[in-house]
Amino acid sequence: MRRHNLRLALALLLFAPAGWAADGSSPQALEIIRRADEVRSPNRPFRYTVTVLEYRSGAGQPAAKQVLDISMRFIKPEKGREADARSLVRFIYPPGDRGKIMLSDWYALWFYTPQLRRPVPISRQQRLLGQISNGDVIVTNFEYAYHAELAGEEPCGEKRCYKLQLERKTADVIWPKITYYVEKDSDYRPYKASYYSQDNKLLKEVRYQNYQPVLGKYRPTRIVVQDVRYNKGYSVMEYSDVRFESLPVSHFTKEYIQRGKG
Repeated sequence: MRRHNLRLALALLLFAPAGWAADGSSPQALEIIRRADEVRSPNRPFRYTVTVLEYRSGAGQPAAKQVLDISMRFIKPEKGREADARSLVRFIYPPGDRGKIMLSDWYALWFYTPQLRRPVPISRQQRLLGQISNGDVIVTNFEYAYHAELAGEEPCGEKRCYKLQLERKTADVIWPKITYYVEKDSDYRPYKASYYSQDNKLLKEVRYQNYQPVLGKYRPTRIVVQDVRYNKGYSVMEYSDVRFESLPVSHFTKEYIQRGKG
């Protein structure tokens, strides 16, 4: 029932009349985050490699490394197709992690390893490596997850950014509030996102860096994550080998990964 209601909400949002935001966001804010989402990830199923690096306070070299191979199945509800948002995360490095898999279906997340009898549910907030959580390695579509309001403009580096205030639509979304900065005089490139608790305490900051031409757009290939609980330490996600790939929906199921597939 919950998935049916969410799909209905997505359909209402995408087919709303021009100038009207079905979710209560201001039309300009909705357009900004929509365009920025298109920069962060394509609107077609795709696959990529992410290398996660942990840097401890004052260290010039990473203290730990993890490599993941991720397939994303994100489909908008158009031309008679149902909305879908799933991901398949395969652990590649270190060698001892090979065979481990994470599967997400909307906001639900499961973990499987050959040592388990079946996939087990896990939290998106659970730590993966360093300051990176399970949910951080899976691309989040802000347009669908958050209400948005434009709060003005601010300098960001050598440019100016739109400043947007985002508030989650449902309790399934991990972070209650986000202050999101999107470059103004560009192709809506995300600059920074500050994540807050429900009572407005800063939890972490994410910076989007190293824009490169990827799948027809300049996209960030390096994301730096700073968790306020970890002092001056930080973690980095580096993206590579990004390509379009449309796997069958059957691959994004608990039954499929339990058979050792992925």
